[in-house]
Amino acid sequence: MTYIDQQLIIRQLGTVDYVPCWHAMQHLTDSRTNETIDELWFLQHPKVFTQGQAGKAEHVLAPGDIPVIQVDRGGQVTYHGPGQLVVYLMVDIKRKKLGARALVTLIERAIVDTLNQQGIEAAPKKDAPGVYTNDKKIASLGLRIRKGCSFHGLALNIDMDLEPFHRINPCGHQDLEMCQVSDFVKKPCFDTIQQQLQSQLQNDLGYTSALIEKP
Repeated sequence: MTYIDQQLIIRQLGTVDYVPCWHAMQHLTDSRTNETIDELWFLQHPKVFTQGQAGKAEHVLAPGDIPVIQVDRGGQVTYHGPGQLVVYLMVDIKRKKLGARALVTLIERAIVDTLNQQGIEAAPKKDAPGVYTNDKKIASLGLRIRKGCSFHGLALNIDMDLEPFHRINPCGHQDLEMCQVSDFVKKPCFDTIQQQLQSQLQNDLGYTSALIEKP
C-alpha cells in the first residue's frame, strides 16, 4: 500500500444543490491523476429525483413539483431530500485493488455497521443493492466507475419526509417500502450518524489519515 493510498480528504458540505455537486464530482474524476488523493463528500440535497442510466420513465409516477434529473450513475430512480445523509465516494479503486462489486459490498457493510451502532438490525440483499431492515429499504446505492475511479455513492435515510418516495417506484421496484432511522430511534442525531459512517468508511477503505474540510 502506498502513502497516497492511505490519505483521504473528507468534505462536510452541508446542504448543496444536486447539479453543481454532480458536475464537481465529474470534474474531479476526469481531472484526477495517479497522485490525486481520494475524497469522501458528506452532504444533504434539496428535494430532487435522480434517474440513473438503467432508469425507465414509467418508474417516475407523479413527480409533481420536484425536479427529475437524468444522471450518469448506475441504477434507476431515487429521491434525495433534507434529512437524508448522502455520501459521495471519489475513490481510485484501481489503486486500491478493489473491484466495483467489492466496493458496493464494502459500502453496504459500512452502512450496516453504522446502523448497528444505532441499535438497528439491517442487511444487504443479494439481488438488490442497498441496505434493508424489516424488508424495507433504509439506504440506497448508485455508483459510476470511470478511469478506474468511483463517483456518486450512497444515501441513508435518517429523519426526512418519505412522501416523495410514493411518487416513484424506488430503484425501479414497484411497492418497495422505504424506511428511515427515525422509525427505530427517537430523534436520531444526524451529526452523530454522519460521524459514525465517516469513521466506518475511512477504516474499511484503509485510510490512515484524513483531512476534514468544511464550507
